[in-house]
Amino acid sequence: MFVLYDRERQRLPIRVWLERPDEIEPECLEQAIHLANLPFAVESIALMPDVHTGFGMPIGGILAADDVLVPSAVGMDIGCGMEFVGSNLPVEALRRAHAGSDGGDRRGGGGHSAIQEIVHRIMRAVPLGFEHHKQKQPCRVLDELPLSPEALRFASVDRHGLASLAPELEEAYRQVGTLGGGNHFIELQEDEQGRLAIMVHSGSRNLGYKICNYFDRVAQALNQQWKSPVPKEWKLAYLPLSEEAGQAYREWMELALRFARENRERIVAAVKTCVEEVVASSPELQGFPLVWTEEASAHHNYAALEEHGGRRVWVHRKGAILADPGRVGIIPGSMGTASYLVEGLGSPLSFRSASHGAGRRMSRNQAKERLTRDALDRALGDVVLGTTAKGKDILEEAPQAYKDIDYVISQEEDLVRPVKKLRTVAVVKG
Repeated sequence: MFVLYDRERQRLPIRVWLERPDEIEPECLEQAIHLANLPFAVESIALMPDVHTGFGMPIGGILAADDVLVPSAVGMDIGCGMEFVGSNLPVEALRRAHAGSDGGDRRGGGGHSAIQEIVHRIMRAVPLGFEHHKQKQPCRVLDELPLSPEALRFASVDRHGLASLAPELEEAYRQVGTLGGGNHFIELQEDEQGRLAIMVHSGSRNLGYKICNYFDRVAQALNQQWKSPVPKEWKLAYLPLSEEAGQAYREWMELALRFARENRERIVAAVKTCVEEVVASSPELQGFPLVWTEEASAHHNYAALEEHGGRRVWVHRKGAILADPGRVGIIPGSMGTASYLVEGLGSPLSFRSASHGAGRRMSRNQAKERLTRDALDRALGDVVLGTTAKGKDILEEAPQAYKDIDYVISQEEDLVRPVKKLRTVAVVKG
């Protein structure tokens, strides 16, 4: 870790969990300096080893703010995060086994191995990419709708020339239990004892995206009205919690966090069913006493009110996880590589935070320009890939487009302790 602190350019120091400043993109560093100069930023800015340029704020950054929320510092996909569940099923037995019946829809490719059959079933059970469920789904979070009348009223009034959020609540019933595209994934993994695990990366889908966009535009309009000292071009418009808009955003953000968690739980439940059905139907696996074991969950796009340095501040983690002492965190690698379960060490220097993944080293366009499908296939090796991506789109998520996850973990040994390393067996992506 090193510290960047040019007192002529910065209000606050920037702590970076990397070896050298040249590992940070110039645009990413400029964004971090903007954060360090926010009048409401507290103590320091933290950048994780997976840091890269984002919208307004670096992905892999942590901002602590005094009684202020910044929608773009939470991110477009509010509540994006990870879900994990382990099992007692030996992956080697699964590799040797064959599917007990024809898999039907073969969007993920041909073959009748048990692993391939699980992938095919997942692709039928979980809508991918832009797909939603055709019918409304049960959703505990939306049924309870824990929003105050004030928050509902705020987002239903077209006071800034914006579309209301109300229709999104109805649409969200068809989005719960759907994966999305981009870097979201469902993986079958193998732990260090050779046992099967499930890992899911997804968020609040279009609901969180619309909430972020709505309140970011509200913040821009209000900041202009207030003659804010934060330049518009920084894309860091803010909402004080003393304002009705700030309280409304807090409630809608927390709704999106709960929705994102339920979304991932629904996906995990669907994947578990797919595995159970194949185990039950495979001649080599029939009668196996499949048991689901440890579970873990982690948001990595959110803001929370926490105590740091003896004061209560709103910690914005955009592409970062909470790493309280003893807390289990999930840090995934890129497609087809390793992922980690970690234990938090509670470092006050990072606001008790850690990285959220491998972090991009190529933009999506760069990956499609520089990489080939042959290169992707070589990198994946025997990993089973199921995807609905067309043409070169899947190259955006090639392992070569991301940083080395082992290097990322090595740079944050003062923030987390690895407790389980997992290797990809199969991956499903939109």
